[in-house]
Amino acid sequence: MARGISCRGGACPASPIRKLVPIAERVKSKGKKVYHLNIGQPDIKTPDIFWQALISYPSKVLAYGNSQGETDFRASLSRYYTEFCDIELNPDEIIVTTGGSEAIIFAMLTTSDPGDNFIVFEPFYTNYNGYAVMADVSLKPIPTNPQTGYHLPEREVIESAIDNRTRGIIICSPNNPTGTVLTLEEMNLVKELALKYDLFVISDEVYREFAYEYKPISVMHIPELQERAILLDSISKRFSACGARIGNIATKNKDIIASALRFGQARLCPPRIEQFAAKAILDNLKPEYFVELRQEYMRRRDAALEELAKIPGVFCQKPSGAFYLMVKLPISDTDDFAEWLLADYDEDGETVMVAPGAGFYATKGLGKSEVRIAYVLEENELRKAIRIFGRGLERYREIKEGDD
Repeated sequence: MARGISCRGGACPASPIRKLVPIAERVKSKGKKVYHLNIGQPDIKTPDIFWQALISYPSKVLAYGNSQGETDFRASLSRYYTEFCDIELNPDEIIVTTGGSEAIIFAMLTTSDPGDNFIVFEPFYTNYNGYAVMADVSLKPIPTNPQTGYHLPEREVIESAIDNRTRGIIICSPNNPTGTVLTLEEMNLVKELALKYDLFVISDEVYREFAYEYKPISVMHIPELQERAILLDSISKRFSACGARIGNIATKNKDIIASALRFGQARLCPPRIEQFAAKAILDNLKPEYFVELRQEYMRRRDAALEELAKIPGVFCQKPSGAFYLMVKLPISDTDDFAEWLLADYDEDGETVMVAPGAGFYATKGLGKSEVRIAYVLEENELRKAIRIFGRGLERYREIKEGDD
């Protein structure tokens, strides 16, 4: 008999965002239309200059690139941070990664050893779970309250979770999946805890430009954290270029840069031609691009909230950023509901795919009555999808939970 897979392989969780993809592919092959509210894939056009750059790539050989990322692309990233984010980073303080995903795993691997842990506030980006398994570390989840907009709990609650194997605090602002934008007071609390307990602060800032009420504060804006701050970033969302797989990790800490670069050398290099195209976007970027982007997503957010408010028993807070809603439903098992909605329900051959909430938690049993909805469709499509979702929920309750 062959050996079984590793404990690590068995423990890595399925993504709530993607685990229903086989069902979606099956029903679509039979002619059913699926509205994808499960994944943060914008429908906004990738900038034309990206495609123009791809076509004009100057070499006839797509060769290996720099393990740290192309020098000229890192220079463009440095200018972007200075001009658009008020963040001073020189190109040597940036490592280009294969998407923001690789930035997360590099951050974990460079700051922890097997058996260590990281503080994380739940619900959180689901793939932190998977990367923690890969790194052989654990997440110490601290629940946040939807009634308070998923903002951080009191200092004492966070301090009680810190132990001698805690290596860092992971934050995400604007947040996936809640849309919460951390306040100055909350960022100062994170700073004080990091200094008191000698912790790194790993800050996922992929949704920086998707902030609607007030400007988010970067971990790089806090001088006292200069040697502890690790910024994670990606072009995927802000430029609707998710498939390009271009992200980066940035820090003033030279030891972390050196360590992450060794991991980067082991995987050879990040995608090269996509860096060339991403550089074209950055070099021609204008402030109005982000103004229009925010306005469009505010319209979508408000439309989604308006439609959800019409569904009996549904609760969600108005998010201040990103493009997600954590929605509490009047049912007990959203995993079952999401699968049923996709496989067994439709209106005139159309249905909706959402992400079950439990996968955005590390605490067992939490999130079972929640789903994450990504408002990434244009307004009319989004409204229609949520209306189908609402009628599907009503029908599910009648069939599955005896609601009349």
